Amino acid sequence: MAPAQMDYGLSGESIVCFAGEDWWYHFPHSKNHIMKRLARQNRVLFVNSITMGLPSVSNPDFFLKIRRKLRSYLRWLRKVSEGLYVLSPITLPLYSSRAARVLNWFLLVVQLRLVMWLCRMRDPVLWVAAVTAVDVVDHLGAKLLIYQVSDKYDANEDSALSPEIIRQMDLRLKNRAAVVMYSGKKLFEEADVPHRYFLEQAVDFDHFATEAEETAADIAAIPRPVLGYFGFMDYVMDVALIEQVAKLRPEWHWVLIGTKSNLIQISSPNVHFLGRKTYNELPHYVKHFDVCVLPWSQKNVFTSYGSAIKVREYLATGKPVVISPLYEYLNTPGVRIYRTTQGFIAAVEDALRTDTEANRRVRQATVRNSTWDVRTQQVGRLIASLLRQQPGARECPPKHQELQPVSGA
Repeated sequence: MAPAQMDYGLSGESIVCFAGEDWWYHFPHSKNHIMKRLARQNRVLFVNSITMGLPSVSNPDFFLKIRRKLRSYLRWLRKVSEGLYVLSPITLPLYSSRAARVLNWFLLVVQLRLVMWLCRMRDPVLWVAAVTAVDVVDHLGAKLLIYQVSDKYDANEDSALSPEIIRQMDLRLKNRAAVVMYSGKKLFEEADVPHRYFLEQAVDFDHFATEAEETAADIAAIPRPVLGYFGFMDYVMDVALIEQVAKLRPEWHWVLIGTKSNLIQISSPNVHFLGRKTYNELPHYVKHFDVCVLPWSQKNVFTSYGSAIKVREYLATGKPVVISPLYEYLNTPGVRIYRTTQGFIAAVEDALRTDTEANRRVRQATVRNSTWDVRTQQVGRLIASLLRQQPGARECPPKHQELQPVSGA
């Protein structure tokens, strides 16, 4: 069934999604994928990240973040090609003081109510994936609140808020929500809320499994073998590992695609930063990858809880996958795990030397049926079920319920 014709189990509703990232500046996260599908049968407002506060002026990315947020503010409200509305609410980048939070509450409520009126949205379903939205969720006339936990928020080194304030916000949302959806296995397994739900990550399978006809010009000139990565590059990256491998294997070429933080400073003739590319352009770059890699720091608590959608996208390409030991993928067929620099080198060498077409089919089979269409349908049915059971929505789903894994997931 074509995606445009698929019944996602929810229709005629107004949905306001408080995302943890901006629509404009990241490769699509779970909220982007799910909301653009729900927008085919519902009215959807995607609220760009309500910042957790600015980093200190000494942070290398201070002005980069300011510039990016100001650009987003200038767009304020736009209807995008996927059929939903995107709002960049104007707030003060301060949440630590009570006075600033009261002012931000006022700014947010006024803007959101105005935009909901302009977009003809009433009695919305609130999908909250940003803890700083906690102060406004009770002032929008919502009929249902869903809280998505996609990261260990209090371990985020990029936040100016104290871990204690983040934990307080997180607890308030958990107590208020009809259901708490966890997007990572480790997060879900450690959770103790009775109304929790496992929202497994998914993949835009056809987008990555269908090989592009042409290779992008700026990567085609790079000698092979190519170790490829795409995504945001900041403190999560293991810079030391990249530098060591680049030195020990000068014939291997690293290609890193995406927005690069000023924290990442690597100077090596076989490490290539190609900058940000659009989501639609990615297959033209992945075509030239020999091995897909995820060189994330193993010392970072925040990343240890990550569910990295890009690993599923890597698997969909069928190409070899070598990653740091993320809990989410420790037992995933077709994924090579490394724990040391030498282990990384050995994994890549094995992939380059022994990988077969049969291995490729195994990797693709692992994620073939775990698509965003399937996941959106599951979520749509969950929301519809909760709405039908109002006002006793907190009684459903039962304790510890999770999405049933689809075949091959």
